Amino acid sequence: MPEHRVVVIGAGMAGLVSALELAHQGLNVTLLDSADRVGGKVRQPWVDGAAIDSGPTVMTMRWVFDEIFHRIGTQLESELQMTALPVLARHFWDKGGSLDLYADRRESTDAVGRFAGLQEARRFEHFCQTAREVYRALEQPFIRSAGPSLGSMGSALGLRGLATLTRIGPMRSLWDSLGQFFGDPRLRQLFARYATYCGSSPWQAPATLMLIAQVEMDGVWSVQGGMHELAVCLARLAQARGAQLRLGCSCEEIMLGPVGVRGVRLSDGQELPAESVIFNGDIAALRQGLLGPAARAAAPQRAAPRSLSALTWSVHAPTTGVELDRHNVFFQDDYASEFSDIFQARRLPRKPTVYLCAQDRGAGNPPAAAERLLCLVNAPARGDEPATGQTDEELDQCQTTAFDLLRRCGLKLQAQAHQILRTTPWDFHRLFPATGGALYGQATHGWMSAFVRPGAISPVPGLYLAGGSVHPGPGVPMAALSGHLAAAALMASPALTKRLHPAATSGGMSTH
Repeated sequence: MPEHRVVVIGAGMAGLVSALELAHQGLNVTLLDSADRVGGKVRQPWVDGAAIDSGPTVMTMRWVFDEIFHRIGTQLESELQMTALPVLARHFWDKGGSLDLYADRRESTDAVGRFAGLQEARRFEHFCQTAREVYRALEQPFIRSAGPSLGSMGSALGLRGLATLTRIGPMRSLWDSLGQFFGDPRLRQLFARYATYCGSSPWQAPATLMLIAQVEMDGVWSVQGGMHELAVCLARLAQARGAQLRLGCSCEEIMLGPVGVRGVRLSDGQELPAESVIFNGDIAALRQGLLGPAARAAAPQRAAPRSLSALTWSVHAPTTGVELDRHNVFFQDDYASEFSDIFQARRLPRKPTVYLCAQDRGAGNPPAAAERLLCLVNAPARGDEPATGQTDEELDQCQTTAFDLLRRCGLKLQAQAHQILRTTPWDFHRLFPATGGALYGQATHGWMSAFVRPGAISPVPGLYLAGGSVHPGPGVPMAALSGHLAAAALMASPALTKRLHPAATSGGMSTH
C-alpha cells in the first residue's frame, strides 16, 4: 500500500507541531521553510555576541505542550528545562508607581491593595473570579474545538456558561467591560493590555479576552535557552520520528490535480509529490496568490482587518535604575491615543506603551554586566507600503519617545548603536510575506471576529491550514493547538483512514 506523503509549509510553531504529530503517526512528512532556522516568528537573532529572543517571549498554557509531548510518548520536562516565574509581570507608570502581579493570586491581591487601596483589591478579586469563569466556559467549546460556531457554542456552553458571558456582556469591548471592575484608571489600563496579546485594540476587542488574566494566573514559564529552544526541540523530536526538515527552501506553488492537492513546487523548480499539504503561514499569502492561483480557494476572499505589527529593539547592554523582572511593561498616560494612532491614523503611536523582556532575569541572580533585552511597541501593519524618508523619521521619533518613557520611569539603558538591532513593520513584512507586518493575523475586533477565522480544513481537498491566522488564534500555545488540529483533521480524513484502516469508517487523533 503506497505511503501517505505530507508536505508542511512553514516551520513555525504550528508547522512544527503538525510535522511532529504526523511523523509520530508514521506518515512520510517533509517540513519546508524558506528561513535557515526553525521557529517562524519565534526568532532569536544575534546582537553583539548574544542570542536574543525577538518574537514571542511569554510561555503560558503549558497544558497544550504537556498534551502534545504526551501524545508522542515523552514528557515536556524530559525534553526542556522550564522554570515557573513567581512574578507574572512588573508594571511601571510614567506618572509614578509600579505594580507586580504574581503567580500567587493572594500576593497579587495584596500588591493591588498597597498600590491602589483596599477597595480596588476587592475589585481585583471579583475580576479574577470572573476571568476564571470566562476561561472555564470557553476552553472546551472554543479553544479546544476544531471549528466553533455560534450554534455549537450555544449548546456547548450550557446555562452556566451562557450566564457568565451574559454577565460580562460579550458584545461590550474589553475596555468598557473593565470599567465595571476597576475604578483606578491604571488597573483598567493594565488589564486592557490583554487585547494586544491578540494584536487588537482594547476599545474594539471583545470583553471575553479578559480570560487571558486567568491564562497568566495559571502560570508563566521561562524556557532555558529561550523560547526559540522550544522550536528547536520540536524540530529535533520530529526528525527523530522520521520527518525530513528542509530549511532555506521556498515553496512557490501548491499544486492541485483533478481531485485535490498533488504536491508542491519549490522556487528552484523541483516538485515534491504529496497527498496532503499543511500550510502554516498567514492566510493572506494564499489569498494573494503567493502559493499559486489554485490555492487561493483555500482562503476567505474577504480580508479581515489586520492585527497589530510592532517596532522592536533587540538589545545587549547594561541597565541601571529601576529593578527589572523578566516581563516589564511601561505605561504612558494617554492610552487611548496609542490605539487611535495605530488603527485610525495608521501611524506609529506618538505616546507608545513599551514592553521590555529582560531575558536574564526572573529566575536566579540578575546579570552583572550587559543583559539581553527585547523592547517592543505596538505599530500599524503597513509594512507593504513604500518606505520613505518620512517613514525613517517616524521610526526614529518613535524610538526616541519609547526610550524617553523608560528613562522617565527610572530605567537607564546604556546601549551603543552596535548593541541594538531594530526591527520594523517593513522588516516583518519581508520575513512574513503578504502580512504588511501584522504579527497576529486578523485583529480580534468585535464579538463575531473569533468566528470568522478559518479552521484547519480548507475548501481545497487535501490542503489544511495552521498558524496564528487561523483558529484558535495567535500566540505560541494557540498556534501549537492549530498545528495539532490540522494534524488531527488530516488523520481523520476519509482518504487517509481508508488507506490506514480499510475496515474503518472514521478515526484519527483525538483533539482533546
